[in-house]
Amino acid sequence: MHAAKITGGLGALVALALLSGCAVNERDQEPSDLSGTIDGAGSSAQAAAQEVWIAGFQTANGSATVNYDPAGSGAGRDQFLTGAVAWAGSDAALDPDQTTGDVGRCVDGAGAVDLPLYVSPIALVFNVAGVDELRLDAASVARIFSGDIERWNDPALVALNPDAALPDSRITAVHRSDDSGTTENFTDYLHEAAPAEWPNEPSGTFPYDGEAAQGTSGVASVIRDGVDVIGYLDASRAAGMGVAELVVGDDLVAPTPEAAAEILDVSPMQPGRADDDLVIDIDRSTDVAGAYPLVLVSYVIACRAYVDAGDGELVPAYLAWVASEAGQDAAAEDAGSSPISESLRTRVQEVVATIG
Repeated sequence: MHAAKITGGLGALVALALLSGCAVNERDQEPSDLSGTIDGAGSSAQAAAQEVWIAGFQTANGSATVNYDPAGSGAGRDQFLTGAVAWAGSDAALDPDQTTGDVGRCVDGAGAVDLPLYVSPIALVFNVAGVDELRLDAASVARIFSGDIERWNDPALVALNPDAALPDSRITAVHRSDDSGTTENFTDYLHEAAPAEWPNEPSGTFPYDGEAAQGTSGVASVIRDGVDVIGYLDASRAAGMGVAELVVGDDLVAPTPEAAAEILDVSPMQPGRADDDLVIDIDRSTDVAGAYPLVLVSYVIACRAYVDAGDGELVPAYLAWVASEAGQDAAAEDAGSSPISESLRTRVQEVVATIG
């Protein structure tokens, strides 16, 4: 599993790329036929990948500027739907009725599409004194985060971890305080894989009280600084922390890019959507060996057609780079995501080619 990182050279490139209004030669970037500025907002899980994508795109298109505000998935969707931004990053797709009719900056009646461009496992990260390895199943995770399991040496956890020195201490389970697509994916996993223990419908807002933190970085900070804590976050942000393995069928599966790719390969597209609205119906209850079902598929949401010609030129150009093999590999290397498969990449590129 790759840790989220920015090397010294790339860090400098990102810093330069995120500046606006600089001359091409000042940013050491190549001129192209593209010019102007597009703004996006949304998923904080996508933030590191967006920095990499923006840097690469602006390097190749010196007169174009892309801005991204990682304000959270809910905020990004709201800003897109109201027309505040031209595109959004979201860890949860739009509702089907939000993709039709008059939407944001889209041409009246054109609607919007969801494109799965960022894939990463969601890691269950922990900080428990004396515990280096932790095994969990869907039922135990549901009971921990609902408050039904309150102590680390609960018999259910001891049974899963017979060789671990689980302490007789209270569990602090940390969830997102904001409206979060990561939370929606997490609760979707619990509802599908452990419905008896988690009867709540999937939601971007967490349904129980308890310790809460703002954004991916907030949860990571609480875990690093906490005692006897557990939380969920994008696996690319879990470097240096304890990461639990999940029981899947008869196997234990870690949140690796390979395991995330495996679950996508065994999951169908969500039914009832337009052919160009590429929303994946993840099989959270799978027992396929090596597949990690607690995965985040994060979407870029864009108009099928834009009122503004500049948006209609720049948005698909940027998304074509993001969806490309080079763009996906760059994000995997420097942001820790899992590249989408060749077949999915082809489908995304076909849709991007129709945006204008």
